[in-house]
Amino acid sequence: MQEWQELLKEYQKGPERLTKIIQKLPENSLDQSVDKDSWTIRQIIHHIVDGDDIWNIFIKQALGGQGGEYIGLGWYWKVPQDEWVEIWAYSQRDIESSLALYRANRGSMVSLLLAVPDGWQRTLEITWPGGETQTLSIRDVVQMHVNHLQGHSDDIQGILNTLPG
Repeated sequence: MQEWQELLKEYQKGPERLTKIIQKLPENSLDQSVDKDSWTIRQIIHHIVDGDDIWNIFIKQALGGQGGEYIGLGWYWKVPQDEWVEIWAYSQRDIESSLALYRANRGSMVSLLLAVPDGWQRTLEITWPGGETQTLSIRDVVQMHVNHLQGHSDDIQGILNTLPG
């Protein structure tokens, strides 16, 4: 139980951590990247938030009943990540609405998971691109989100380290 609570706290802190990384950046810094073939800070932020939003359906479906197959991402995996950046216009969008969605989604998911504490280990099968099937628990998905934010926070910090001053 203690491990679950600690992981949930880390998950809950995600929006605050992301906001803290970027809070003092001028608007034009959001469009910086390490190189021309890499995502910008703005694109990374939208990617983090959209990924979080998409996987919330997994959590709700798993809480709705033990077992079954999560088929919610087949449509998403048919398109490479770099194409979603263009399709969803990450470069043109303001980040404030995405950050608000991130805060709201995480708050809602934390509230839901606290209200259904026995749901933490509920699982769904997922078929990954390439056909491999895996059983994931809600705990696995929450950990994945914590790790996803950390990885992309490191990416953002790498971009910030290349900026002058």
